[in-house]
Amino acid sequence: MSTVAFHTLGCKVNSYETEAIWQLFKTEGYERVDFEQDDADVYVINTCTVTNTGDKKSRQVIRRAIRRNPEAIVAVTGCYAQTSPSEIAQIPGVDIVVGTQGREKLIEYVNQIKVERQPINAVGNIMKAREFEELDVPNFTDRTRASLKIQEGCNNFCTFCIIPWARGLMRSRKPESVVEQAQKLVDAGYLEIVLTGIHTGGYGEDLEDYNLAKLLVDLHQVEGLKRIRISSIEASQITDEVIEVINNSDRVVRHLHVPLQAGDDEVLKRMRRKYTTAEFYERMVKVREALPGAAITTDVIVGFPGETEEQFMNGYEFIKKIGFAELHVFPYSMRTGTPAARMTDQIPEEVKHERVTKLLELNQQLTMEYSSKFVGDVLEVIPERPYKEAPESGLLMGYSDNYLNVVFPGDESMIGKICKVRLDEPGSEYCKGTLVRVLENEHLPLLKERAI
Repeated sequence: MSTVAFHTLGCKVNSYETEAIWQLFKTEGYERVDFEQDDADVYVINTCTVTNTGDKKSRQVIRRAIRRNPEAIVAVTGCYAQTSPSEIAQIPGVDIVVGTQGREKLIEYVNQIKVERQPINAVGNIMKAREFEELDVPNFTDRTRASLKIQEGCNNFCTFCIIPWARGLMRSRKPESVVEQAQKLVDAGYLEIVLTGIHTGGYGEDLEDYNLAKLLVDLHQVEGLKRIRISSIEASQITDEVIEVINNSDRVVRHLHVPLQAGDDEVLKRMRRKYTTAEFYERMVKVREALPGAAITTDVIVGFPGETEEQFMNGYEFIKKIGFAELHVFPYSMRTGTPAARMTDQIPEEVKHERVTKLLELNQQLTMEYSSKFVGDVLEVIPERPYKEAPESGLLMGYSDNYLNVVFPGDESMIGKICKVRLDEPGSEYCKGTLVRVLENEHLPLLKERAI
């Protein structure tokens, strides 16, 4: 039996796509082996290009695979393969380069290499891509949550970001295809679906008279689906229509990840973000009216070129004012080929480091403040696995609908079921709780009467 090993760099979309590529190999009878431990017949490296370091790490992993088994077929895909195919093709030992489109042909290319042993560069112009690439994942290692990719590409061209050049412009998956795949995932036993993509909230911008709000309504037809989570959405995409659907739904969870990137208007303008802090704030107020107690999590870039101490502190205070439930903090990293990399007023690394530290301390405070609000409340938690710090302790862990990571006593038969859990102790990483009861064969949630 032929073997294949995978290595994924970068984001959750890449992880999803690696799983989808594995399905192609699985269907052809391949066995999956460990990238670090085993010699494989085929190595697939799914690369990242979001920073210059991403490129460098990708090259190191490619070389590691070639050294491990010089006879193996080495295929390189993903964002770095898309933006710099000739750079990768020049690495001796690379057989196949395929970017972020056309990956359904990977098996075909592997078989061609077996016969001809001539390198294949199958990277095309991503800016011409107009069709969504249908790659599905029928099951995940996570037993309770399934990702469902609904769109590809981005039209925003923020000054710090290379992604439109790696992923192309917005392409939405056909609505009927999304609903059909969601039903298959629920039939396979998943209670929660996470809608994912490169610019998820922009879903439908390229479709006629259809958008994310309408897709959310249509997903309520999926029988047995308990939770719908949106992986990430821009503030400008949380339209009144989206808010109304959320308000009328008992399936869309109380958690939205809304990237802020900077809490100062001047910095936002230089980043070419499409909102002001005032507009962002107004949207968050509306979200909280529709979803009381919602966890709003965010991404922040620290030390963007030209960010003064005053602008950083404006951002710091703005973050406190919003009261995010969690921050993902990134020091600005120069990405060759982006406008921000050519800006002259780059911030020294030690200043970035200080600012990151300040925001991480604030994050600790915010996560504690948010989780403390729910002490004594009974939340719906879907346990995912035994408590990873102490797997033998008889404790389970899983996320509540409002994205608190809750650890509570229970046995493995409860994994994947909806459990009512009382929150006893808040925490910045884990909260502790007590099981109240397991909802066995609970009736299917439906859109409330006021639904549009």
